[in-house]
Amino acid sequence: MGTDTQETVNNYLVPKMEKATSEEIEKLSKTYNITAAQLPHIKMTDAGLTGIAVGAGDVVKIHRKSWLTGEETLYYRQVVD
Repeated sequence: MGTDTQETVNNYLVPKMEKATSEEIEKLSKTYNITAAQLPHIKMTDAGLTGIAVGAGDVVKIHRKSWLTGEETLYYRQVVD
């Protein structure tokens, strides 16, 4: 089975992904006044989720680094079937 963090996909084109905690989801909901269902979706079959223990309805935090500035930005997606 998988873990809460990504282990098996080691490619510089695949951003780091991890399961978001309930505290992070709550903060996100309050900050942007949205529910998890209103987040963009990511399919459970996405290669980036390989090795992460997530199911439909979970929220994934994606760490993307800008090639131009080198700054890291967080993105959130809800996992769907």
